[in-house]
Amino acid sequence: MLARNRFILLVVVGAVLAIVSLSLQFLHLIPTTPMGEERHPQDQGQVQGQGKSRKRVIPVPPTDDPDPDPITEAYGYCNTPDRSEQAWEGHSPVDYKLLSVQVMIRHGDRYPLYAIPKTKRPAIDCTLSPKRKPSHPQLKSFIGHMAQGGHGRWEGTLSSLPRLPNHSACEMGELTQTGVVQHLRNGQLLRQAYKRHKLLPPDWSTKQVWVETTSRSRTLQSGMALLYGFLPDFDWSLLTVHHQWSTLFCGSACDCPARNPYLEEEQRRQYRLRAADTELERTYADMARTLGLPPRQLRAANPIDSLLCHLCHGLSFPCVSAGSALGSGGCLTLAQFAVIRRQQLEDEVDRRRVGLYRRYAVLAMHPYLNRTANRLERVAKAYAPGRKPRAGEEVFTLSSAHDVTVAPLLSALGLEEALFPRFAARVVFELWKSPHATQGPRKGQRQSQNKASGVKGERSKGGNMFVRVLYNGEDVTFHTTFCRSHDRHATQPLCPLGNFLSFVRKDMFGVLNATSYHDACYRRTG
Repeated sequence: MLARNRFILLVVVGAVLAIVSLSLQFLHLIPTTPMGEERHPQDQGQVQGQGKSRKRVIPVPPTDDPDPDPITEAYGYCNTPDRSEQAWEGHSPVDYKLLSVQVMIRHGDRYPLYAIPKTKRPAIDCTLSPKRKPSHPQLKSFIGHMAQGGHGRWEGTLSSLPRLPNHSACEMGELTQTGVVQHLRNGQLLRQAYKRHKLLPPDWSTKQVWVETTSRSRTLQSGMALLYGFLPDFDWSLLTVHHQWSTLFCGSACDCPARNPYLEEEQRRQYRLRAADTELERTYADMARTLGLPPRQLRAANPIDSLLCHLCHGLSFPCVSAGSALGSGGCLTLAQFAVIRRQQLEDEVDRRRVGLYRRYAVLAMHPYLNRTANRLERVAKAYAPGRKPRAGEEVFTLSSAHDVTVAPLLSALGLEEALFPRFAARVVFELWKSPHATQGPRKGQRQSQNKASGVKGERSKGGNMFVRVLYNGEDVTFHTTFCRSHDRHATQPLCPLGNFLSFVRKDMFGVLNATSYHDACYRRTG
């Protein structure tokens, strides 16, 4: 009898284990977050709509690691388009409507801006060929479409720039085929993300799509690649490409006397940190000895720029023979490269600690952020209750820029922990409308809150309008200064548009002890 009971018990236990095993396998097939991603502990059980968590975790920068791997970080900076990528653009709770998308990008992979003296330049072909890797399914049609670019409207000197990279031996700073493919992929990702939202109608108008770029061919070509990936075979006659003369995209609001002094102080901080790094000094001396150069001349050539190009394109580091130089001869090494990158990562940590760059960034990027806020507010007003939506608002905006644009933008938003902008980095602002206006605090309570925070109605604007901020496909909204304190467990899981408007128009100047852009620019304190 006892043996029989034991047998029955074993059968029952085995059946339970089998069921559990099958359940785990089934659950594994339905992930609720992208592969390799973890949900924030506070977000467990806070899944909103469509089984997706709305609170994405900011990418942890290598600088948070006490001993980061500079080589791994450098490969991430290359952003080689040979892997699948998760993108969280276009995700929202059920029944929310996407109204507008504003995108800023860094140009794609480029040829170095500097040459290392006495070494051969990297042998890279900057013409485009669908048969050469890396390639993209749209590359051939993109090349053909750019040939029709004369039918578009180009502001200022943009019409004189080549619409495609076209040198068999790349020129300094020229966009490579890798850079074109990176942004074709970016555009394709955004197209897939927003397709079901019907962001743009098939008969979109000139006013609904705004494209702007600096006067560098690499930014113009990057912007065209992303736009083509997003809107394949777009109608040239509907497109105007606007010229931004400043890399800060500050338009008519560039005059700010207090801005550059902060940048100059920041550059002095960088110099002091580098000068105190004895390992870095020895490394530059060894590299200079190999090449037969004075260390100062080697530093001025910014060798990391060229070495990054070698690394990203799988090329051997440059070598010189002993007979061709006054130096010892030999090759520059990966270990030397790693020392320079290690110091750069440490510099990012010190930059955040000191805070000078953040002050510069607030002044540098306020004009762009203010234009973004105004655009979003115009769209929001067009969809206000009782009003018929207008088709003339800027639904999709693309700003093609540089690392010196995207880096201060991230800092100004309070995303100090974000990785330095890689090639083809993207920052996306999304405007969403909820099905119903949110139930805010009672009138007296709201007035009390606004008075306490110094906000004059901005936070109460657009009760059913919300904003998301994404960096390289990751939702970083709740890491921004303007929404870090938003209640993640509130009935509305997205960040109110009013928070962003208040931040841009007043709150962001708190770090400068000022209340407005004009005040911060012309009455510098502290």
